[in-house]
Amino acid sequence: QAADPQASVWVAASAGTGKTKVLTDRVLSLMLAGTPPPKILCLTFTKAAAAEMANRLSDRLADWATAADDDLTGWLRDLTGRTPDAAALRRARQLFAQVLDAPGGMKIQTIHAFCQHLLARFPLEAGVAPHAQVLDERSAQEMLREAREEVLARAGAGEDPQLAAALADVTDRVSEQDFAELIQHLIGERGRLMRLIDRAGGVDA
Repeated sequence: QAADPQASVWVAASAGTGKTKVLTDRVLSLMLAGTPPPKILCLTFTKAAAAEMANRLSDRLADWATAADDDLTGWLRDLTGRTPDAAALRRARQLFAQVLDAPGGMKIQTIHAFCQHLLARFPLEAGVAPHAQVLDERSAQEMLREAREEVLARAGAGEDPQLAAALADVTDRVSEQDFAELIQHLIGERGRLMRLIDRAGGVDA
């Protein structure tokens, strides 16, 4: 029932129970019903899950393209619950070539990759610079470290008395090791922190 693309479903189940098979069957059923492969979007949390689903779909469609009529009839009956006619068999055999011919192949992506694609297509609407690129984790950590050292140096040089006073208040309460962990945690939650500051009336409140 969950594999029926006509039904809107939410499947919650533990690992190894067949969630990926359900998704694969839904995609296959959509294509059998006439949905063009480029019109289907599948989102996953991890690259490994995206690759697993893409491989499963490719293997199934390759089998359909070369299977004997009796085998293909049985597979389609198990998938749809109906005995396929000659037109359905022909359509199933053509799906493998349609997926191969689809620009960019099947759209099976991680959520992050999908969001990056949207930002690249609509940068102005999203409020980001055109041709902006996502930093890799190592580069991001290096830039964060440089920014932290610059802020600490500015506070230590007395260029910003308010910043120096805030830093002194924090260092009186935490050790050197705890300070580094605290700053890292605050950076990771900076969006939430800024909302709390705004709700409190800003940094001068």
